[in-house]
Amino acid sequence: MAKTPKLEARIFLMETRFQKMARREGGVARNDAIERAAVEIEKAEPGFYEWLDDGLRKLKRLIAEARPADSSWVEAANTHSRQLCETAGTLGFQLLSFIANSLCDVLDSIESGGNCNMESIACHIDALNLARQKSYRRLTPEQVPELTEGLRRIVERI
Repeated sequence: MAKTPKLEARIFLMETRFQKMARREGGVARNDAIERAAVEIEKAEPGFYEWLDDGLRKLKRLIAEARPADSSWVEAANTHSRQLCETAGTLGFQLLSFIANSLCDVLDSIESGGNCNMESIACHIDALNLARQKSYRRLTPEQVPELTEGLRRIVERI
């Protein structure tokens, strides 16, 4: 049997328009831009907690009023969960973002015709409530492996 020659991968370096514009004269220095962004995120953070509480209330209400025959609640719950995932991730709330993304996986499964397991959804809502507490807000998923592994197992079973 002949041996196939090993081919080397060719890497093509490309410079994007953004990269070119970022290096041109008169722009904001990288460190200044990062500092400004951090200040803006800090300003947005208090409003995030109000938005989060409101979003969790809406999510809980959607789930409490859910009827298996009517699947419209799943799409609405998924929309709220995706918004939470994206916003939490942007503001640096990694654990909240992880849990919301996991809930999206559960809801995606239901939308695709999978079983509607309300206990798995309730578990995610409880996890979101835990992650919004002050002592958990800035944790990463790696810092609470029992919680994250449990949620992963739930998603795998669905």
